Amino acid sequence: MSDAIRSLEPRALWNCFADLNAVPRPSKKEAKVKAFVRAFADKHALECLEDSGGNLIVKKPATADRAGHAPVILQAHLDMVHKAADGVSFDFENQGIDMWIDGDWVRARSTTLGADNGLGAAAILAVLASKDLSHPPIEALLTIDEEQGMSGARMLQGGLLSGKTMLNLDSEEDDEFTIGCAGGIDTLVSWQHYTHSLHAPEPRYEIRIEGLRGGHSGLQIHEGRANAIKLMARLLDTCGTEMVALSEMKGGSARNAIPARCTAVVVVQAGSWEKEKADAEDEAAFEKRIADEAADILAEFRRIEPDMRITTQKLPPSPHGFTPTMTDENQRAFVSALRAVVNGVYRMSPEITGLVEASSNLSLIDVAEDCAEWSGLQRSSVESSKRDVAAAFAAPFRLIGAEVRNDDGYPGWSPSASSAILDQMKGIYRELFGHDVGVSACHAGLECGVIAQTYPGLDMISFGPDIEEAHSENERASISSAQKFWKLLTTTLARL
Repeated sequence: MSDAIRSLEPRALWNCFADLNAVPRPSKKEAKVKAFVRAFADKHALECLEDSGGNLIVKKPATADRAGHAPVILQAHLDMVHKAADGVSFDFENQGIDMWIDGDWVRARSTTLGADNGLGAAAILAVLASKDLSHPPIEALLTIDEEQGMSGARMLQGGLLSGKTMLNLDSEEDDEFTIGCAGGIDTLVSWQHYTHSLHAPEPRYEIRIEGLRGGHSGLQIHEGRANAIKLMARLLDTCGTEMVALSEMKGGSARNAIPARCTAVVVVQAGSWEKEKADAEDEAAFEKRIADEAADILAEFRRIEPDMRITTQKLPPSPHGFTPTMTDENQRAFVSALRAVVNGVYRMSPEITGLVEASSNLSLIDVAEDCAEWSGLQRSSVESSKRDVAAAFAAPFRLIGAEVRNDDGYPGWSPSASSAILDQMKGIYRELFGHDVGVSACHAGLECGVIAQTYPGLDMISFGPDIEEAHSENERASISSAQKFWKLLTTTLARL
């Protein structure tokens, strides 16, 4: 990790971020980062509680000038999305993030940076460690497993927080206050399919789609970024069962990221019934069919996916002497279902101009010998619309006989028409930066709506520094924006 990160201003924030990013913190495996926070609390003689959901609450008394003021909840999540660039091997469970400075941006070397939501968590730690900042009593709520279903927030224990105002530090634009967000639901699909075995030396090929931008499946879903799984289904459909038999397929990196990579292993089949096995002519026809369709795809996405690569590579014969593949009937059903499934924007909000109301992202897929599993995340700011888009996502898979189930989902956060913290912070922002701040809802999932189920009546707002390309290996955080964010946070705390 570059020591230069620790020299950035404000040093309190960036040093806490550097310390945090040295600790592995994958979703559902937060033991190391929770131990780090407990040790941090002990070092600064702060009370640290763990609730029944596995979340941490660190409490700090008010400074002398704010004694007697109401407590304020500062909230962020500890886990991060883990994704490495194509071809990069990185042990996220044991390695810290390797950061570097690129002009006004902090980046990671070929992995996600963890600024989502590491900068928010680091800001909270910096406030907790401070000796000279003015603030009311602080209740720092550091949740777990936000990125894999918000289980920490969903299992949040009541009765441990007394604050009535909550500052969520998980937004990614420094000139916007977020006062509402979409809810989400995961749709999980499992399909037992029939296979037959094609004997060696039937030619086996790997088809690879890589180099896509990927990104956040909520914040970037409206940009038309390519979904690698959907594109692979298109290539398989173009070839048809008369040309290839599908053996394996794997794609996606996280439930809440647009898939940037997908691979498939296929066996090239004989082009006519007269042949017993495929020959060089059939292989050439397959390679040309893929190349022609790939050229069309690359042309269609040339502006938004300039680094996309679609390649084929001939593989050695199967060491087992045979290759299990889907039957023709199953393959046609499977590919057709993937082609038909809802992916992308489902409905724009009729209430808020430019806001996506409902969307769907085909996130992950893994096709093995006789079982295929895949999943998608559906989001909506309207509960009935969330159920509708999830049902639409499931429909083609139910038609082919797959088992479809949904998790419990999480609610959206409805904007409040009256918010004291919003009014106060709008004034502080104008005073500090000389212009008005934007106020909006977002199509990402924030924990505010979930937390409000356990602690109803909270007055909540979300804000943060500029972070781009979250959930991808191109994630980056603006240094100048982090300074602006810190100034806003510390000034607000001094006024509450």
